[in-house]
Amino acid sequence: MKLASYKNGTRDGCLMVVSRDLSRACSVEDIALTMQQALDNWQVIAPQLELRYQQLNNDELDSVKFDPGRCESPLPRAYQWADGSAYVNHVELVRKARGAEMPESFWSDPLIYQGGSDDFIGPRDDVILPSDDWGIDFEGEIAVVTDDVPMACTQQQAGEHIRLIMLVNDVSLRGLIPGELAKGFGFFQSKPASSFSPVAVTPDELGDAWQDNKVHLPLRSTYNGSLFGKPDAGVDMTFNFAQLIAHAAKSRNLRSGAIIGSGTVSNKQGTEHGSAISDGGVGYSCIAEVRMIETIRDGKPSTPFMQFGDRIRIEMLDKNGVSIFGAIDQQIKPLR
Repeated sequence: MKLASYKNGTRDGCLMVVSRDLSRACSVEDIALTMQQALDNWQVIAPQLELRYQQLNNDELDSVKFDPGRCESPLPRAYQWADGSAYVNHVELVRKARGAEMPESFWSDPLIYQGGSDDFIGPRDDVILPSDDWGIDFEGEIAVVTDDVPMACTQQQAGEHIRLIMLVNDVSLRGLIPGELAKGFGFFQSKPASSFSPVAVTPDELGDAWQDNKVHLPLRSTYNGSLFGKPDAGVDMTFNFAQLIAHAAKSRNLRSGAIIGSGTVSNKQGTEHGSAISDGGVGYSCIAEVRMIETIRDGKPSTPFMQFGDRIRIEMLDKNGVSIFGAIDQQIKPLR
């Protein structure tokens, strides 16, 4: 099924069921007021939502036209937002650009950081920041949402707790990252609020594109109206979502509504010389990768980071070219 949260003047929005083709929606407040409430009681509530979803798809319910502009992120706030870096090719490239060796452990032990989860940006809302001198970058990613995950679970057990899948724009301030990491205490100011796709979907909605706890479809990023990248999210994903969840739960429980991100989707083909979209390649899911390639090739980057007024659109299409999650479509605006 497909679920969304409409803005209603509250912090957590109103839970909506959305039709498979993203054309219609209906409120399910009589079943669960919010997405978090549904996740907290998933075993009981999910079958009721599934029935309502089928009725909506069969045109058996009163409904309204689905409006992504009315959407919060599916979880407007969350108890947990932990973002991994599952595409180690991306990490390797970052380190290569600055002449740093990559520890061998990066291929066997996932990287993960705890992001800010008290304030997410709606998928069609502006990304508002105090300055565009901080190296603003988008990062196209996939994320999963879990129910309760027990501490020290196995990878197989972890995969069984995936309830929903979403797209992510993990906004990064590249100019602030080096100073923060130099302190040895991780990201904070360099990772402002993230945004998620208008719709979260259950894994079965992806059909055979959901295999081995990975999404095997291209993630499309369109920057200022031009296709920037379309790397396949199932290719070169070193750690799948079950591995990321098990890693995050090694020493703690993860409670329902925990969001686990993949990190920037990156294909090795997309980071080889001459494989940009314009050269017939798969392109990129963030500006930083382009700048890394330029640095390695030319000794310095030439592509600028985002400025006020720039727009990014992140979307995933099924094999028939139909949008699965709806699009994250945002413009960078100044804080006034």
